[in-house]
Amino acid sequence: MSGNSLAGLRVLVTRPTDRAGELVSLIENAGGEAVHFPVISISGRDPDLIERDLRDLPPPDIVVFVSRNAVEYGISVIRDSDALIAAIGPATAGAIENAGSRVDITPEGGFDSEHLLMHPALQDVAGKTVLIIRGESGRELLGDSLKKRGAQVDYLPVYRREINNVAADEIARLDDAWQNGRIDCVTVLSVETLEYLLQLLPPAALELLRQTPLVAPGARVIQTAMELVPGIPAILASGPQAADMLNALKELRHSGQI
Repeated sequence: MSGNSLAGLRVLVTRPTDRAGELVSLIENAGGEAVHFPVISISGRDPDLIERDLRDLPPPDIVVFVSRNAVEYGISVIRDSDALIAAIGPATAGAIENAGSRVDITPEGGFDSEHLLMHPALQDVAGKTVLIIRGESGRELLGDSLKKRGAQVDYLPVYRREINNVAADEIARLDDAWQNGRIDCVTVLSVETLEYLLQLLPPAALELLRQTPLVAPGARVIQTAMELVPGIPAILASGPQAADMLNALKELRHSGQI
């Protein structure tokens, strides 16, 4: 496919402002138009509070980072630690390595709790202490599964995710663009992002969303989209990284659906 493989395609990008740049650039370099509408904001917790919480926890045998945000706001947790370091997927592993630390455990395929739990190093964890670095809320599957395998599991929240405070005029501009046929497809990277998008959209845009192809990584996001927005055309990307999303958009355009 050529450098203009997305020519004229208008893509709604819902990533937070400080995480959207790469995907926006790739879309525009492929000839498309990225309509940035960040629906989620991410902020780090007070480092002093993180240190206080960490002091109350036992030394871990395994530390798990569940996202790049967990690395950004919690990488200091593993300084001077002899624990094995686990990453939920390749993007998280890359962030850890870019911060100068090693990664011992990553899924052989996939980028979610289900795939990480399949790693041999997380099978026999009876009697071990596992520290999960994450946001103030999150899925319990990873921790619950490790507890069932006999591990002591502790959580250390290092950031918070909130619905973005989008100005009314920005929402109105998006609504107008959608109603005038200037949104061809939508990208979301998580269930939470999708939920926040649904909260922010006005009724007319919500109805149009049902007819707009949605590109997302992970079967869980796709399943949730189909439950919350019945009838939406949902396309599964091979992963959450910008290149994965771009490839899914190119395949969608090549298929003639948009």
